[in-house]
Amino acid sequence: MAQKASEQLVDVLIDWHIKHVYGLPGDSIDTTVDALRKKQDQIDFVQVRHEEVASLAAAAEAKLTGKLGVCLSIGGPGAIHMLNGLYDAKMDHVPVLALLGQVDTQFLNEAYFQEVNTPELFSDVAVYNKLITASDNLAEIVDEAIRTAYEKHGVAVLTLPDNLPEQKAASSYTSSANTFQLTAPQVDDERIKAAAKLIRESKKPLALVGLGAKNAGSQVGNFLKRNQIPFISTLPAKGIIGDSHPNSLGNVGKLGTKPAYEAMQNTDLLIMLGTNYPYKAYLPKPGTAKSLQVNLDPAAIGKRYPADVGLVADIKDVLHRLDLAETTVLHPDDSFLKACQENVANWNRWMAGKRELDTTPLAPEALFNEINETAPLNTIYSIDVGTATSWSARFLNVSPSQKFILSAYLGTMGCALPGAIAAKLNYPDRPVISVNGDGAFAMVMQDFITAVKYKLPLINIVLNNSKLAFIEYEQQAAGQLNYQIDLQDMDYAKFADAAGGVGITAKTPEEFNQALNRAYRVQNMPVLINAYVRDDAPLPGKIVGEEAKGYMKFGSQYLKEEKKIPELPPLKDIMRQFF
Repeated sequence: MAQKASEQLVDVLIDWHIKHVYGLPGDSIDTTVDALRKKQDQIDFVQVRHEEVASLAAAAEAKLTGKLGVCLSIGGPGAIHMLNGLYDAKMDHVPVLALLGQVDTQFLNEAYFQEVNTPELFSDVAVYNKLITASDNLAEIVDEAIRTAYEKHGVAVLTLPDNLPEQKAASSYTSSANTFQLTAPQVDDERIKAAAKLIRESKKPLALVGLGAKNAGSQVGNFLKRNQIPFISTLPAKGIIGDSHPNSLGNVGKLGTKPAYEAMQNTDLLIMLGTNYPYKAYLPKPGTAKSLQVNLDPAAIGKRYPADVGLVADIKDVLHRLDLAETTVLHPDDSFLKACQENVANWNRWMAGKRELDTTPLAPEALFNEINETAPLNTIYSIDVGTATSWSARFLNVSPSQKFILSAYLGTMGCALPGAIAAKLNYPDRPVISVNGDGAFAMVMQDFITAVKYKLPLINIVLNNSKLAFIEYEQQAAGQLNYQIDLQDMDYAKFADAAGGVGITAKTPEEFNQALNRAYRVQNMPVLINAYVRDDAPLPGKIVGEEAKGYMKFGSQYLKEEKKIPELPPLKDIMRQFF
């Protein structure tokens, strides 16, 4: 019996081991939704309350699992809502398939109700972008779209006029899922020798480890330890090697540590492993250090910093061949590493005092320290954009047995809750903690009820300071007076209770500790902890020149207009970061 094209579409998804499709049903996609209904014992359609959450959850699933995330919506407004999450997937280079509805073919190009030119609208976000024009090859195009998303680490978009999937397919189709595999480029021996020579001749080598090292964390950690090389993790790569590794200097940049910044300024060899780190101001000045760069993406080699040796290859393979090529350790000198470790020890002693702050409202540093000390070793963290990112970078010590995701390059607010939903669906036996600012959470809070609907016992922490706090500091660093950053407070705990979850309010360290301990024990429903926190400034690890000028300009303008000195972080904190 001939299948409908929509049924073949779903069979292809199942062949590729897709477990979840995130979205909302609606008239221009309902034929595909009906096909999902028929196979609901093999693939789950996860109903969300906003299409943006669907695409953010699909992107998060891809980040967590390395497998394709899939989302679905009607055409027109629903499709438009999905753009943000798809850009998150694009910019973090993860494979996602978006299935977009469209008006029936007989109404196309007539300015029909909800007709939007989605192929044109999604042209920038997609590595594969097709309008389906026939039913017979629909399964083949879906198969090709999935392969392309994997091959190009990006977003595939298919626009489906709803009458086409309803039609019978002329023939059966066998997908390429069982035969597909990605192969890494091979590097010749001479380039491996050139890389080894760079490391051997360096006095102060430093590694910058990115998300491209995700599947080689233990190999990278062992190689750096054996060769006495300190390393910095980019924030998306947090935990790949582990923050407690003896060679770790933390993160670099505005959210990083001062030891990491200073190591960058003193290195004579920057080893970039699987990263396209964009903040050039925090890299060595060109000409002051040589650079070895390993990346599967040839476009990333030399893009941010000049490369003396660039290897388009798998990191694990390169490190293995570097070890085989040498009979002795490449870099036995530990003097630079020891100097960096001493610097880190000083930094950590300062951070230890921050972790113990006992204030009302809560000090964010102490809140994150409590999470850090109590979270199980298999916890998955989903972190939102804003001060939640800053404090997690500094005060969460993530281990390789844990997972840590965020919207790294798009930096979209509202990513933590969708990420937590995806995490709990894919890893139901692991604890999941999302941390959001109150501004970010308010953008997607309606989908807390999605976690209720699917009985997901995740922990959602809202940092409530009734303010867009990170934007407050951005305005100050730019020398601008603060404007329109205050938020109207609301009782997020009552909201959680009304949605059918568990809501808890915490204003003191003791209340937060009790709330978190209670949250760990809750089963079959999500918990929201409405944590009132101080408006503390997460100062950069190192205040660079332009930021210092901006803060001075802000202070003088504030004094002029308000006739008083603005509230500032403690002087000792400012001095540490500046000098």
